[in-house]
Amino acid sequence: MSRPILEVIALTAEDAVAARSGGADRLEVVTDMASDGLTPSREAFAEIRAAVDLPLRVMLRPQAGFGVADVRRLCRTAAELREEGADAFVLGFLDHEGHPDLVAVEMLMAVIDGCPWTFHRAIDRAADRHALRTQIAALPGVDTFLTAGSPAGVDDGLPTLLAEAARSGEPGYEPRIMAGGGLRLDHLPTLRAAGIDAFHIGSAARPEGWAAPVSAAAVEEWRAAL
Repeated sequence: MSRPILEVIALTAEDAVAARSGGADRLEVVTDMASDGLTPSREAFAEIRAAVDLPLRVMLRPQAGFGVADVRRLCRTAAELREEGADAFVLGFLDHEGHPDLVAVEMLMAVIDGCPWTFHRAIDRAADRHALRTQIAALPGVDTFLTAGSPAGVDDGLPTLLAEAARSGEPGYEPRIMAGGGLRLDHLPTLRAAGIDAFHIGSAARPEGWAAPVSAAAVEEWRAAL
């Protein structure tokens, strides 16, 4: 098997440096984890970009319960981030019925213009995962689904992750599965055996909680386990 990807959430340049030191392959750049991760400022992204040479995926999410005006503002922010050098993103929106909000997604796609992107854990709250995968996988640039398989996390979602990994290459299942959301070290052998080769950690990289920075030692433990 090829070397699996380890992605770590970074809120600050300090987080980014620690994650790189521990062996992270790339970073998801966000702010405000109390709101499950929102779009960072241009300045915060620039500080992280200056601190490390790792690939960065920048969250594009304004807030919960946003409207069209919020998406327009988010598009302006995405354009500023592109000007600052951001070249990969994380996004994903559902409508009130749990279907993919393609209007919001396509508005942002017009701004990021061919950059690779991840559809994040909104998939775990979709009314129909298969239908969402089929619709989203047909869009340009998407190369990853970040998913726990369940809104409750990997413990509950493990059977779904394994079933979807077994369909790799089928229509809707071409993008890579990146497992994340309540992910633990003891999940790794089962997920790796199923062919899943990308993993995302946030709180697992911070043994002292979100108020503390990323621990290089914790990231190193994950890198060694993978």
